[in-house]
Amino acid sequence: MPRLTNSLPKYRHHKASGQAVVTIAGRDYYLGPYGTKTSKLEYDRLVAEWLAGGRMTHVSPMSGDITVAEVMAGYLRFAKDRYVKNGLPTSEQDGIRAALRPVKELYSKQPASTFGPLALKAVRARMVSAGMSRTTVNQNTGRIVRMFKWAASEELLPAVIPQSLLTVTGLRKGHTAARETAPISPAKDVDIEATLPLLSNIVADMVRLQRLTGMRPGEVCIVRPVDIDRSADVWTYRPESHKTEHHERDRIVYIGPQGQQILASYLLRDGSAYCFSPRERESLRNASRRENRKSP
Repeated sequence: MPRLTNSLPKYRHHKASGQAVVTIAGRDYYLGPYGTKTSKLEYDRLVAEWLAGGRMTHVSPMSGDITVAEVMAGYLRFAKDRYVKNGLPTSEQDGIRAALRPVKELYSKQPASTFGPLALKAVRARMVSAGMSRTTVNQNTGRIVRMFKWAASEELLPAVIPQSLLTVTGLRKGHTAARETAPISPAKDVDIEATLPLLSNIVADMVRLQRLTGMRPGEVCIVRPVDIDRSADVWTYRPESHKTEHHERDRIVYIGPQGQQILASYLLRDGSAYCFSPRERESLRNASRRENRKSP
């Protein structure tokens, strides 16, 4: 993929013509008489568009010059800023990189304007032959289409490109060679009961609370007293962060008497402290080991 520079293109004097000039991605843009306000405003406009486009090669919307590799480089730069949660990259960044690998292998040097439905199907066939499941192939295909939609929104490609890719329907169960994955079932009660005695008290309480409330694993880990409303008979827990918050959805977990009994001893701490602390759990484990040590 093309190398992305961190420096801004310079406003320069073209002595032969007396004009100001700026070079963006190897192309010279003449801005008007050097030193004039008009030329500086034109410079600001071009550089602003270049930065807004992720420092991509500046091309006209209908140009066929930009390659698939250049589109991928710009989209990965966009994804690095877009798919972040609490200051950390989300798993979607890895998903995008995985989806783009077969595109890079087959079409990186091709003009992006020539990437159509047949090319998308060829990339999809490569994923199937690589052993990806049907659901993963469909998910990655959607990521590729979103990349070209992004390129059209940045005026790097005509809108007809992503529109044509949307005509490719997803792989259907029973109508493809792509493998199917087994459904993910909940853990059996008998297995959970057999595991609980082997866990530390804190981890066992986390498991019990999750079973009673239906919390996601991440939501159990970040329970804090300040996030629990205890004003009613049934407590309500609003996690500080949850899986669907980027859709502006509220997440409420209801905690009944049994869950309240588990949580009671963990709420006697600072309101913003996590109830289930790995450090606390490790301290208890080390204390237990010291008590049970047989050698001096």
